Amino acid sequence: MARLFGPAKTTSTDEALVRSLYEDHSQPLLAYATRLTGDRAAAEDVVQEALVRAWRNAGALAANADSVRAWLFTVTRNLVIDRVRARSARPAEVAESPAFDPVLVDHAQRVVDSMSVLAAIERLSEDHRRVLVEIYFHDRSVADAARALGITPGTVKSRSHYAVQALRLAMVGAPERTPA
Repeated sequence: MARLFGPAKTTSTDEALVRSLYEDHSQPLLAYATRLTGDRAAAEDVVQEALVRAWRNAGALAANADSVRAWLFTVTRNLVIDRVRARSARPAEVAESPAFDPVLVDHAQRVVDSMSVLAAIERLSEDHRRVLVEIYFHDRSVADAARALGITPGTVKSRSHYAVQALRLAMVGAPERTPA
């Protein structure tokens, strides 16, 4: 188990070697890893892992001091390649999207209002109701509504005025909307 986290025995020589490796090679390794990854934080992680591997292999590195820098750069490059491969092996992460769009506006009050208006329209006289239907539901002008109903434009204006007043009175008795 101790082999996973470092040499079985840490000597002061190993620590001095790793400390000198850090002082001598961390900045060039960081620049190299940053160039390879394009991300400073990821490069710092890679350099840290390379130095941990150097610590694990301190005995072998001490015996071969001439090739330490090349070894560190090779390990750094291999770690970057491993990260790229690991990222491409996994499917791309995507944000969760809801199964359906959230309700932005509760339309229940609109339904209640529509039902109240329809009930109030039903209580109007036939003449008033027909004028409102032509003007508001069929979107006709006063002149067009007069032609469709066979009455004068003045009568259409008068009936629509009194029909809207009657609707207002009928709606006062309807339950009021409470603000959301």
